Amino acid sequence: MNLNDDFSVRVTNFADAAPWLPSPLPGVDRRLLDRVGGEVARATSVVRYAPGARFDAHTHGGGEEILVLEGVFSDERGDHPAGTYLRNPPGSRHAPFSESGCVLLVKLWQFAADDLTPLRIDTHAEPWRRGLVPGITVLPLHDHDGVNTALVRWAPDTQFNPHRHSGGEEIFVLEGVLRDEHGVYPKHSWLRNPRGSQHTPFTGPEGALIYVKLGHLGAVFLEPAPAA
Repeated sequence: MNLNDDFSVRVTNFADAAPWLPSPLPGVDRRLLDRVGGEVARATSVVRYAPGARFDAHTHGGGEEILVLEGVFSDERGDHPAGTYLRNPPGSRHAPFSESGCVLLVKLWQFAADDLTPLRIDTHAEPWRRGLVPGITVLPLHDHDGVNTALVRWAPDTQFNPHRHSGGEEIFVLEGVLRDEHGVYPKHSWLRNPRGSQHTPFTGPEGALIYVKLGHLGAVFLEPAPAA
């Protein structure tokens, strides 16, 4: 299935209002944000593991990016609690599970062919950097060939400068409320701003913590093989 597959248009999805859809594995459900393809697809989803749910060992032909939102996600490499950022590069293999249940932000088939470095970052333990305007701090997560991923924390009542996204922008709101001239985005809102788009984001009294990916809407990624 295809969902929000026109990357030239702006998309907003309030993920908490979207239905949970079953995956092929009992105990694992998904809220689909965007998708291009069938069961093997370029996709962005919120994924929920029930307690005790597990996948068989499988290979990620196009890579997998994960941010653990709630609970503890596990595989043979260890336990990954909420706040863990993972990158499993193309060709990597694992057998994931969750003993207590978890919720994840997952991106599949969005790796460059030469982006082969696995990552595991505990975002609660890493140092944050000063942002471009007062009230903003940044935790860089990944940078490869013009595609940048970070967590950005906004203090209450912070205003950013008007700016344009030459390579596009994707935002997932983790805490608080983000705003811009187009709308208001509470926790678990997902925004995809196309290449060349412009906006002026700001926060109110709640502040915000957001996941941000920049530059990827024009990037060349590995593509899933067509179904036989």
